[in-house]
Amino acid sequence: MLDKFVTPYIKPLLMPLVTQLDKRGVHADQITIVGFVIGLLAVPLLAAQLWTAALVMIILNRVFDGLDGALARYQQRSSSAGGFLDICVDFLFYAAIPLGFALADPVQNALAASVLLTVFVGTGSSFLAFAIPAEKLNLARPQFANKSFYFLNGLTEGTETIAFFVAFCLWPAYFPELAYSFAFLGAITIFTRIHGGYRTLKSHTEKSDANETTDDNENTDNKSNVGSDIESNIETNVKSNVKNSDKSNDSNSNMNNNETTNEQDVKQEK
Repeated sequence: MLDKFVTPYIKPLLMPLVTQLDKRGVHADQITIVGFVIGLLAVPLLAAQLWTAALVMIILNRVFDGLDGALARYQQRSSSAGGFLDICVDFLFYAAIPLGFALADPVQNALAASVLLTVFVGTGSSFLAFAIPAEKLNLARPQFANKSFYFLNGLTEGTETIAFFVAFCLWPAYFPELAYSFAFLGAITIFTRIHGGYRTLKSHTEKSDANETTDDNENTDNKSNVGSDIESNIETNVKSNVKNSDKSNDSNSNMNNNETTNEQDVKQEK
């Protein structure tokens, strides 16, 4: 929900780092992989209950996540492959953090972490499942025009997720309560994405089908008109040929009559 408001403020802050990385010939995909590895380091740190160190890894991961896209656009190397890699490692990182808290205290945190992971599957699947037909239907995406594929808005997006991750690390004793609260908000996101996505796709599909039907009808009318024109031309040509044939017969008949008259005149002279 907050991504569209936060992103415009973050981009300018990243530009000095982006220009330095570009001068050193760093590729955006390299930033993606390094950021992912850094994010995974938070899992053993969480399991060891080193909350502050884990929080640093989480924040660094998010910084790298912002850098890779900004660097790709700066270098004019944005690609579907890069977007695919980025979203895959992002979702793996999101799933790894609840796992780290479950390992830290299985008795207290395991159930809450499991519920949160289930919700993550729902938000992620509804998010990605909509992107495929949205791309096919070429739906507009003005809020995230620079993204590699369609981003479906929701109550819980990247900004809210990181805010809860930070809260988990600052108040680890309240992880279950925070996780259930986040799961509840995520469930609302799942419902709104499925409901809104379904209605949006159905509406655009019906419009597309209606336009195709109109085009087919127009093509049928055009074919009918062409057929009528052809039939009319054939009829006109037939009538013209008949008239020409009649004229030719009349002319031949006149010639025969003239020949007969000339023969009679010749006989009379003889």
